[in-house]
Amino acid sequence: MTTADTEIALATRGDIPGILTLQDANQLERGGTLTVRLPFEWFAAAITALTVVVARRDGTIVGYVAATEPAAQAHLPVIQAMLRAYPAGRGAYIYGPICVAESERGRGLAGALFDALRARLPGRETITFIRSDNAASRHAHAKMGMREVAEFTHDGVAQVVVVYEG
Repeated sequence: MTTADTEIALATRGDIPGILTLQDANQLERGGTLTVRLPFEWFAAAITALTVVVARRDGTIVGYVAATEPAAQAHLPVIQAMLRAYPAGRGAYIYGPICVAESERGRGLAGALFDALRARLPGRETITFIRSDNAASRHAHAKMGMREVAEFTHDGVAQVVVVYEG
């Protein structure tokens, strides 16, 4: 799929360095909103086990989204807290992380990534969380058809659980 001059496709192992660069630029300590830093090995396993979709512009990764079985992220305390607040249904997958380069925001890229992901995993419940103070992300996810179903606090930060029922 191509959106303007952005290619949306399944990630390959060769995309992981670009994913990590984008992830690093969007960490909390750099002014971003990503809660967790995932290593190369995690993305390699996610690409093999289920689905990671990337957006490329001129060969550079400008967005990505991952879908994993809950067990693949169950070791992360924030995911444990989310699943306590809203247990995933049978067959559900965790949507995220999702990250869009600052230069690409507001152009519908997050929605296009999510559409590509859903096309590969039709009919399955999708579950994720968003920082409660991240109004832009909450708005974008509502536009994607996700609904807020629960709230929780992790490390003193309020979060909201959102789901999409395939």
